[in-house]
Amino acid sequence: MLFTRIHTYYFPMRKEELKNRLVGNHLRIHNLDFEILEREKKLSIIPHAEQIDATMTLPITSVVFNEEGNQTKVTVTSRMRQLDSGGPMLIMTFCAFMFIISMLLYSQNRESNLAFTLMGISTSILTLFSIRLQLGYFDYIRKVREYVKNKANAVAESSFPLAHA
Repeated sequence: MLFTRIHTYYFPMRKEELKNRLVGNHLRIHNLDFEILEREKKLSIIPHAEQIDATMTLPITSVVFNEEGNQTKVTVTSRMRQLDSGGPMLIMTFCAFMFIISMLLYSQNRESNLAFTLMGISTSILTLFSIRLQLGYFDYIRKVREYVKNKANAVAESSFPLAHA
């Protein structure tokens, strides 16, 4: 839930057109292949991580289509793979405990130097962790989301060529 991102878009086309445009395609981000599959009335964008040896945190994205009148509501939900969620949650828990301990030490007026040191270490670890997530995990999410938007916009532009004149 902490690393889940949900985005909603509206496109002026039928959901079948958009699904056909996306299903079966492959997406390449940072030399990593993502495959788009249709599962249970939604699309899943799944990374092929078998080909890499490095430890990476990767998203699994689901795309749900709902027709609302003459528009299609597209909900793009990206979640961290279950396999990858252990490390980030461990780092968050460790930093939270360090921060709580530093606040307890500071509030009891004992060991204020240690309290500030623990708070600084916790803040530094969280800052570096968030930068790493922004450059890796959340970058994959942004690029998958842009891919879905670009495919839908390409369909919309080809369906209505005079709309942008």
